[in-house]
Amino acid sequence: MKWKIRFCKKDRIYTLEETCTKCGGRTAIPHPTRFSPIDKYVRYRIENKLGKKIDC
Repeated sequence: MKWKIRFCKKDRIYTLEETCTKCGGRTAIPHPTRFSPIDKYVRYRIENKLGKKIDC
């Protein structure tokens, strides 16, 4: 699925472009990832978000 709306975290504005129209930086997709109860990679996503390793 292709997302249309994007968000610049630096300027805190929404745009339809892949680069920010104000600062020229990269924009991110503001939508959360889809949830699945049988997700094999949830541990890696949490580690990436927190920036440190977790042990389960």
